[in-house]
Amino acid sequence: MYKLLLVIIWLFIFFMNSYAKNVYAKGVEQKPAQFISHVFNGNIPKVQVLWLSKADKTIVAEIMQHKFNRLRIRYWQKTQATTNDTVWILNEIGKEKPITIGVHIKNQQIVELKVLAYRESRGDEVRHTFFTKQFNLAKLTQNNELDRHIDGITGATLSVRALTKTARLALWLDNKINAQ
Repeated sequence: MYKLLLVIIWLFIFFMNSYAKNVYAKGVEQKPAQFISHVFNGNIPKVQVLWLSKADKTIVAEIMQHKFNRLRIRYWQKTQATTNDTVWILNEIGKEKPITIGVHIKNQQIVELKVLAYRESRGDEVRHTFFTKQFNLAKLTQNNELDRHIDGITGATLSVRALTKTARLALWLDNKINAQ
């Protein structure tokens, strides 16, 4: 009887552990420093800071659809004769937890959008390349919208919205620093 009880407890723990691994997303996909290094082929430019004015925060709040309390945003930029590359590492809440997203922009269009850390319990399909490649070559319209439709994923609506808003924000920020 005692051995049977131990086997049942062991099986319960084993199945709960397996279930927990499947329910909770993987977490960190890639560290921000690795993403930045990848974009700039190991030759990482010095980090820069964009200070946001009150007017900027109003526009950012419209894009993100919530109040934006940060005063500054860090970014990495490499400008050459014919290209201008920037990398933005941004966080946005999916349903309850932040999603860390790296956005590489070249000449005012997205080259790569990558989920660096996904902390939600559902909707982690947005971290896969089959989804994020939709953002490649996206630009910002005059209304601060993406110039293309992004297909959603059933059960990941809030995560899809978070990535879409972040893509729009990164493009707007890129336009802002290049207009100065």
